[in-house]
Amino acid sequence: MPPHCDTRDGPVVTAAKKALETENLNYVLIWIPQESEEELRSIFERTLRARKAGKDSQDVAEDWFFENCIRIHRAGEGAAYTGLKPAGLSEGPIVPRAEKAIDTGDPKETIGFILKAIEEDLTHRFDRVMQKKGYDPDDVAAGRAYIEAFIGWVVYSHHLYTSVTGDGGEHMEKGGHKH
Repeated sequence: MPPHCDTRDGPVVTAAKKALETENLNYVLIWIPQESEEELRSIFERTLRARKAGKDSQDVAEDWFFENCIRIHRAGEGAAYTGLKPAGLSEGPIVPRAEKAIDTGDPKETIGFILKAIEEDLTHRFDRVMQKKGYDPDDVAAGRAYIEAFIGWVVYSHHLYTSVTGDGGEHMEKGGHKH
């Protein structure tokens, strides 16, 4: 996934800021695996105490809290912690659309964007197969190019389908989420 949950303006830090503003850890706990709740609770309490020691201490304590929120969140995804990233990094074209859909309650723009991207990609792969299909049987290199295009169409189509339907892959509802 493009940079997102580990940025200063991403959803984990946004929730962590809300938790600090309200002194209610629950705002960020939803991003943390249940088994890590006590660890974060301890970090939160220490952060709240350190914030009272002045502006410099507050800044250091908040960054430490944000970093730990991200680290624990990423560990829950099975992903490595690579640090707190700056705000404003590109999230790619789909993340802002998907979040806007959640905000507006209307998924049509996101769905349309994804369907168009899939259609364009599949059409390109299919056209490549059709261009290679009429190869001369005595031209093995051309036959291999056809097979490469064939696999790029048929196998990719299969993997795309199983990814969308959950057949043969992980089903996100059963065990959490992955980025």
